[in-house]
Amino acid sequence: MINGTAGQRVTGAGALASRGLVTEPAVPASQVRFPDGAHFRIEIPSVEGPDVLRAVLAEASARRITVNRVSQGSGAMLLSQAELAEMAVIAADAGIEVSLFVGPREEWDIGRAAQSADGQVFAGRLRGTRQLRYAIEDIMRAADQGIRGFLIADPGLLQVVSEMQADSQLPASIVWKVSAVLAPSNPLSFRQLERLGASTVNVPSDLTLGQITEMRAVSTLPIDLYVETPDAMGGVVRGHEAADLITAAAPMYVKFGLRNSLPLYPSGAHLVDTAAAIAREKVHRAAVTLEWISRVEAGGELVQSGPGAAGLGVPEPR
Repeated sequence: MINGTAGQRVTGAGALASRGLVTEPAVPASQVRFPDGAHFRIEIPSVEGPDVLRAVLAEASARRITVNRVSQGSGAMLLSQAELAEMAVIAADAGIEVSLFVGPREEWDIGRAAQSADGQVFAGRLRGTRQLRYAIEDIMRAADQGIRGFLIADPGLLQVVSEMQADSQLPASIVWKVSAVLAPSNPLSFRQLERLGASTVNVPSDLTLGQITEMRAVSTLPIDLYVETPDAMGGVVRGHEAADLITAAAPMYVKFGLRNSLPLYPSGAHLVDTAAAIAREKVHRAAVTLEWISRVEAGGELVQSGPGAAGLGVPEPR
């Protein structure tokens, strides 16, 4: 610890202020919290199956940190029922949410628009009622094995599954996580997704603190934000800002992609070692970010949820 006069800790902002330099104005601190009173939770994405989930939990244990949620991008549709059930058991024992991408998706369909340079925005959408039908079946199939978290990338699907949940056709404990490929860039779009039934909403990773505050002003839903993104999403690296981001966005899922890593989707046994290595490094990034949170002034009183916290879509194995 570096101290100044009278033993006072020197901070970055203080060092600049003493030299006549003013940092950015502070944004209002969010007064919203998770149901357990916590400010933030840790999410590790691209956890593509049971082996990768085990790798995440082993690395988290070795680094003595808590991972609250894992998500997956290949889709529940590419996991066998046995694999879905295995992930449910592992995650339930650890008190961690498993959120699986819903398949199919337009980018893997016979249509070619999503494969064009200008069509990538359609990649996660569902094409016609045929894909909507398969997507609903995908959710029901995984829910039958105890999975209670799903990534939604299509607003129509979000509407129908939230209606099904309200009609008790799907478990009430399912968490609907809006995917980064549907991320809203303004508060009105954020609020629309909430009205459609979103439980948590992934926002773009390049939002400023002020823009995040605008989102928080219209909704109390948890905000999911990548503090590091893969290259395909811009390669943003801002884990050192996590304390400020959480202060503005709470309740917030701090999400870790990995820049300069290999693409994984659709994953499988041919990529399991790579996927596990990437996941372990994401846990390392999370551990470093937690160090930054504890160091930066804004992070002094920020609280992370523990395992099995209220509001998590922890699986309910059969």
